[in-house]
Amino acid sequence: MIRKPDSIKKGDTIGITAPSFGAAIEPYSFLIDIAENRIKGRGYNIIEGKTARMGDGLGISTDPKVTGAELTDFYKRDDIDAIISAGGGELMVETISNVDFEIIKSARPKWFVGYSDNTSFLLPLVTIANTCGIYGPNITGYAKEWEGTENDAFALLEGTKKVFKGYDKFVKHKEEKEEIDYSKPFVYKCDAKKVLTNYDCSSKKAEKTDGKVSMQGILLGGCIDVMANMIGTRFDKVADFVKKCDDKILWVIENCELNPMSYRRAIWNMKEAGWFENVGGFIVGRSNGCFDGDMMGVDRFNALTDLLQDYGAPIIFDADIGHIDPMLPVVMGARADVSADADNLEIRYL
Repeated sequence: MIRKPDSIKKGDTIGITAPSFGAAIEPYSFLIDIAENRIKGRGYNIIEGKTARMGDGLGISTDPKVTGAELTDFYKRDDIDAIISAGGGELMVETISNVDFEIIKSARPKWFVGYSDNTSFLLPLVTIANTCGIYGPNITGYAKEWEGTENDAFALLEGTKKVFKGYDKFVKHKEEKEEIDYSKPFVYKCDAKKVLTNYDCSSKKAEKTDGKVSMQGILLGGCIDVMANMIGTRFDKVADFVKKCDDKILWVIENCELNPMSYRRAIWNMKEAGWFENVGGFIVGRSNGCFDGDMMGVDRFNALTDLLQDYGAPIIFDADIGHIDPMLPVVMGARADVSADADNLEIRYL
């Protein structure tokens, strides 16, 4: 049985630590204060770790021995009831080298929230420490006016909601990044209608379908840029985990920076490592690294379908998960019913 942390409530304390990037530069050093004040206004206390605003490290906030020790300490502390990561980044894998997962496994389970590079912790949190975690906004994400993403993240933390639906639109990538005045309240400027593309693979051949696809099992995954680099390390217990799991695995995969070829190679790596055995379905987020176009015929669809169709499990593409806002927070390690048609994704936690 995978451990599920208790819901948090007003008066509880949320710890902010930076196992990846810290809120050291603008706009993050400005946004972290706004975000913390919003959360305090909701009735919570905040404890900031010393790493939360640091920026002297390479690809992470500071020395990975320091970040790993603080993350482990925050997880075992009785005066901290949940943890939100200060940010994403590049080299959180070096932090994980200094995290004691036996301590994490024996500690009282608590919610950890983060995404992108935080996959480095969330994946072994589930597969080694046997504990659920939330793939959701890092702390500065809560500085904006709260909409679906932020409200849904706290609905998961507070245990007030079981059924979550995707959002109607998303923020389309622009070549020139729009300037945002962070000193004023701001929201996502969603300017593209969401369309899901679903594949039925029951015949062992990926066939696009306009009908509804459904799957049930344990949600697992995160940012593929990170996951592919963990294969074969001492933190790779995924194949053992999926074999021992009584339920099917629902793989949640999102691509931050990989081009179509790198994306396909990463999927091949995971497949050959045995990660996709016992799979019940794939939920694929909007691909930030290759949302449009192809590379020598390889695109965001066949990078996966050609390699995954043999499993006979449905594949949902362009789900509201990952780096293209808005993001639907997901509980990794949780058992859920997931369904999708062309317009919407629904996750029903069991």
